[in-house]
Amino acid sequence: MTRILVVEDEPDIALGLEEDLTRQGYEAATVQDGASAIRRASGESWDLILLDVMLPLVDGFEVCRELRRRRVKTPIILLTAKVQEAEKVLGLELGADDYVTKPFSPRELRARIKAVRRRVGDEPLGLHRFGDVEVDFDRAEVRKKGAAVDLTALELRILRAFVTRRGRVLTRAQLIDAAWDPNTHVSDRVVDTHVLNLRKKIETAPGRPEFIRGVRGLGYRFDG
Repeated sequence: MTRILVVEDEPDIALGLEEDLTRQGYEAATVQDGASAIRRASGESWDLILLDVMLPLVDGFEVCRELRRRRVKTPIILLTAKVQEAEKVLGLELGADDYVTKPFSPRELRARIKAVRRRVGDEPLGLHRFGDVEVDFDRAEVRKKGAAVDLTALELRILRAFVTRRGRVLTRAQLIDAAWDPNTHVSDRVVDTHVLNLRKKIETAPGRPEFIRGVRGLGYRFDG
C-alpha cells in the first residue's frame, strides 16, 4: 500500500487530508511540525510527502532542504497559501517535486499525487535481476535463463511497477495508475489477466508463483 506522510499544522485540514487519502486506498499518517516531519521522513519508508510550507518553528522550505541534504529521495508535494512565483520556484529548487496552492480541491490533490507517482515510476531502473530473470529497463529487454522473453509494452510497465515497489502490496487500482494510460477504463479482471500473462512469461511455475504473489482481498506483491 502506498504510504503518504502528511505534514500539516492545522488539525482540521490534516484530518481531512488523512481521511480522504485513506478512502482513496492510501496509508496516511500526519505530523504537525517540521521537526517531527524531518524525523519521520528520515527514519521511515514513505512513497510521498505532502508538506505544508507554513509550519511553526521549522517551515516547509527548511524541511525540504534538510531532507534532500540527508539524501531522502521521497517525492515531496508542497502545500502552500503563498502565490508568489519566487517562493514556488524556491520550493522546486530545494528539491520539491510539485506544489498545490491553497485552497485546493481533493480532486486536484489526487491528480497531483497520481502525476508525481507516475513520474517517479518512469525513472530509469537500469538492470534488475531476480531468480533466473534479468530485466534491462533502459533497453526494454527481458531474459530468463539467458533466453529472450517477449514482453508487451504494457507487461513491461506492470513489471516496472512491481519492481519499483517490491515487497509492498499493490492494489489493482495502483497497477492501473502505473501501467495504463490516464482516463482509460480498466476492470479488475483485465488487470488479473495481464498479471497472469506476465507470470506465465517470467515465473518457473506460474501456478505457484515465486515472485508475483496474490494477496487475498488486496492485490499483488512482488518479491524479487
